[in-house]
Amino acid sequence: MNLARWQIWSEAARPRTLPAAVAPVLAGSALAAHDGQFDGLAAALCLVFALLVQVGTNFANDYFDHRRGADNAARVGPRRAVAAGLVRPRTMKRAMWAVFATAFAAGLGLVVWGGPWLLLVGVASIACGYAYTGGPWPLAYHGLGDLFVFVFFGLVAVSVTYFVQAGRFTGDVFLIAIPVGLLTANILLVN
Repeated sequence: MNLARWQIWSEAARPRTLPAAVAPVLAGSALAAHDGQFDGLAAALCLVFALLVQVGTNFANDYFDHRRGADNAARVGPRRAVAAGLVRPRTMKRAMWAVFATAFAAGLGLVVWGGPWLLLVGVASIACGYAYTGGPWPLAYHGLGDLFVFVFFGLVAVSVTYFVQAGRFTGDVFLIAIPVGLLTANILLVN
C-alpha cells in the first residue's frame, strides 16, 4: 500500500489522541468565559501549544518505542510509522525536535499574558513529553505515564489556560482540572 507523505505524517501524529490536548484548553477557556475573562488569542496559543506538545510526544513515542523494540513490524494495533518502515528513525527524531521547538516558540507568546514563570511550565511540559518514552528513565516504562498525563493534561493544562486569560487561579479551576486529567489518563489506558 502506497501512502502519500502527508498521510504517513498525519497517521504518525495520531489524530485520535488530539482531543486529549484540546479538552483541557476548552475546559480552562470555558471557565474563563464563565468568569468574563475569555481571551481568544491567549486561548488559541494555549491550544496550539497543547496540540504541538501532543504531536511531539506522539512522534517521540513512535521513535523511542521502535528504538527500544517495543514496536516492530509485527505490532498489534495502530500502525507506527518507524516500526512499519514508513519513516526512518532519524527522520522521526528530527520531526519530534522540530515539533517540540515549534511548541516552545508558540508557548513563548503566552509569557505576555502569564509572565516568565510560564517558561518553566513550557519546558517541563516538553521535557515530560520527551521523557514519556524517551531518555534514560522513560516515565511510561516505569509506571509513571498515567500520573504525568493526569498532571500535565489535566491540572497544568486547564489551570494555565485559565490563568493566562484570567490572571489568577481559583478552586474551581482545580475542580474542573481533576476530571479532565482523569479522562485523559483513561484515554491513555484504553490506548
